[in-house]
Amino acid sequence: MSAVQERSISPARGWIGVAAITASLFVFLTTELMPVGLLTPLSEDLDISVGTAGLMVTAQGVAAGLGVPFIVAWSRRVNRRYLLSVLLAVLAAGNLITSVSPNYPLILGTRLCMGFASGVFWAIGVSMAMRIVPERHASRAAAVVMSGISIATVVGIPLGTIVEDHTNWRTTFGIWAALSLAVFLWVASAIPSLPSDNAVSVREVFSLPVKNGQLRTVLFIVVFFVLGHFGAYTFVRPYLEDTANASSTFITVVLIIFGIGGAIGNFVAGYTVNRSLRGTFVVGLVGLIAALLLLRGVGDAKTGAVIALVLWGLSFGAVQLSQVNMTLAAAPETFEAAMSLNTMAYNTCIALGALFGGLFVDHAGVNSVIWFGVVLAGASLLLRLGTGWKKETPAQASSEDEQLARTV
Repeated sequence: MSAVQERSISPARGWIGVAAITASLFVFLTTELMPVGLLTPLSEDLDISVGTAGLMVTAQGVAAGLGVPFIVAWSRRVNRRYLLSVLLAVLAAGNLITSVSPNYPLILGTRLCMGFASGVFWAIGVSMAMRIVPERHASRAAAVVMSGISIATVVGIPLGTIVEDHTNWRTTFGIWAALSLAVFLWVASAIPSLPSDNAVSVREVFSLPVKNGQLRTVLFIVVFFVLGHFGAYTFVRPYLEDTANASSTFITVVLIIFGIGGAIGNFVAGYTVNRSLRGTFVVGLVGLIAALLLLRGVGDAKTGAVIALVLWGLSFGAVQLSQVNMTLAAAPETFEAAMSLNTMAYNTCIALGALFGGLFVDHAGVNSVIWFGVVLAGASLLLRLGTGWKKETPAQASSEDEQLARTV
């Protein structure tokens, strides 16, 4: 299909396809982070430690991060509709296997396979959305998909916790297998044929941060932020159970509150990143650090925990959107390749954050993960405060990117 043919797709069908890609993002990301809200029942049922259960996040994150540039290069001749359909089929099968798995090693192996599929989605999803709508709406389509990142991150975990609270963790993964299958059918029927036309070699992708100092710094900032956030957040349920004697119902409520806060933070940041991307990111990180310190100081009281999780959610939503726009501003002409590196760094650090957090929990107690989060988020903040760039916002990168940042 040529570019002209792609642009001849009816607008209605194009936006239905964008919605299908956004739904794909939802099932991929919620599957990756689902264990965060299920660590306690998982560890009890499988007779493993909480830290070991956290390796479910680690396994999928490592595969999603490290496999991205290689699998995308190897599949560069595969039609993108077929490729996304295969990825969703892998996700559905993986969730089903997890729900019936008799042992933990099989679950870990399954999560690795699902991680490879997840990583490839992050590399191709945005560009697919941009190709199936009228050219003048390409940036808006990309914005819709990218804004869904924060919403999926902060909504999926509470949803999984609610389902588990009324059933069990196996049923939760079974339901997500059905959701993944439903999205697979949606993608297969709604998205037109999209032959690959933007393949980038592995060598070219990895040369970007060598040549682009601003992108290199952004990637380091992302690494520190993601390590700190997910190192602490992965173990928020056992932390609240240990310090505040919280019930599963209370934890479900505060995770929902966190999700609402994240969505609000994402929405507000959509208006502020184009005015001051640096300021939005810095304020968000300061708020995140303050939330962790507040949780450590008054988290043994339920009211204090709620306030801390509200602030944490608001801050995370703002920081999450800011880091995507920072990547866009740093490399507007090679955004897809830059996002593949962002994806590799982000997902690998989700995994490492869960791994390091688990080690701290198992050897120094659950309180230690809060300090882990504070130190790493602080490192990200100091690095951002110490850098100044000409292109501080997407608007300064190009007029098209200005429209993208304003639409998010």
